[in-house]
Amino acid sequence: MASPQAKTATGNAAGTVVTRFAPSPTGFLHIGGARTALFNWLYARHHGGRALLRVEDTDKKRSTQDAIDAILDGLDWLGLDYDDAPTFQSKQADRHVEVANKLLAAGHAYKCFATPEELSAMREQQKANKEPMLYDRRWRDRDPSEAANGAPFTVRLKTPLSGEGTIHDEVQGTVSVKNAELDDYIILRADGTPTYMLAVVVDDHDMGVTHVVRGDDHLNNAFRQLPIYHAMNDIEGDWPEPTYAHIPLIHGADGAKLSKRHGALGVEAYRDDMGILADALFNYLLRLGWGHGDREEINRSEAIELFDLSGVGKSPSRFDLKKLENLNSHYIREADDATLAALVLPRIEGPSDIGLLTRAMPVLKTRAKNLDELADGSTFLFAQQPMSMTEKAAKFLDDDARTRLNAISKALEAENNWTIDALEATTKSLAEELELGFGKLAQPMRAALTGTTTSPGIFDVLVLLGREESLARLNAQAA
Repeated sequence: MASPQAKTATGNAAGTVVTRFAPSPTGFLHIGGARTALFNWLYARHHGGRALLRVEDTDKKRSTQDAIDAILDGLDWLGLDYDDAPTFQSKQADRHVEVANKLLAAGHAYKCFATPEELSAMREQQKANKEPMLYDRRWRDRDPSEAANGAPFTVRLKTPLSGEGTIHDEVQGTVSVKNAELDDYIILRADGTPTYMLAVVVDDHDMGVTHVVRGDDHLNNAFRQLPIYHAMNDIEGDWPEPTYAHIPLIHGADGAKLSKRHGALGVEAYRDDMGILADALFNYLLRLGWGHGDREEINRSEAIELFDLSGVGKSPSRFDLKKLENLNSHYIREADDATLAALVLPRIEGPSDIGLLTRAMPVLKTRAKNLDELADGSTFLFAQQPMSMTEKAAKFLDDDARTRLNAISKALEAENNWTIDALEATTKSLAEELELGFGKLAQPMRAALTGTTTSPGIFDVLVLLGREESLARLNAQAA
């Protein structure tokens, strides 16, 4: 982590934008967190600045290595790279305590010897009187010598008693809160460990963070954190408060805050369970609360060029899975065939062939909305005899159809030019000869060749399967 002195080389003094994404590793990378990470990363990249990652792992009971790995993996999958190795907040505890002691020595903080029982009684009295549930500052102006020798204590910040705090938020606009609404909150617990509110400010300062871009559920925290900046600036100087941008939360389609009941929440679920491409989720999250005219499809380089906080709306955005799937289908169609085949291959059960799968991609990806649909659509390529049939496909293989398959097989066997155009011409010529509509031949052909009633164009199927395999499948179902 950068020292306070190093901050001036990367922070405001040099005019360099520095953002940070600071997840708590208590679970997967939430879709809302992924969007926050994206906005931080894009803002830094757009301004030629630095994007940093801080893992806020101070909650030892809930933080896990599995969660840390999942978050890092999700960020990497989305293509969000960072300009330094991740900083782990728990490793900075000594620095947090150092700042707390400076605040204490300078009179900007004080020791509070109130016992848990006293604080509980205080809250009960406030509740009974219908008063705000705030610490009553009972130890703010008392001499610590009044406490029993060796009595445990917390360290509380002296917040302003009058006036108001104001931030000029890049998304919310100018917001003010009366200081009377704040209490003297704890910055060091009785066991000497720092609290989140102190640690965040110290870390942001030491990392040279110039712009704090986070969810608007943290807006109130900004007003609680400002007094630390002001106090440390009074003590040391060069503790400028960051520029804030509090982005609205994501809601479900029903307008309620996004939760598990709305479906998948973790990035890995969209990747692993739903077959969403990284570029599609990147694009969708970009457009979830940020806009540039009516444009929906914006690639990474365009996003870096266009993104700025002025395009972030003040209202909560609604997560729409259908829109994500539609966007995903666009990125599937645009994807490189070999890359797409490599993503689909692990989703195919049984024997498969990456070469054949790659060759099939141009016709398989035209209508697929996700990787699972691509995998399902490719199963006919690797089907083994005897072919399994769907119930619908079996209905197209009655006695008349099997007789036609025999004629089709003989006609195609005589075809020396195994191309789409040649196979189509031969099949249509046979239909005219038999005085049948083309569908009377195509439907049983599709059933025999794929075991289903839906597939790419029948002549694409013939070419992909090749002469030998195609004729073998037709003959297996012919009368």
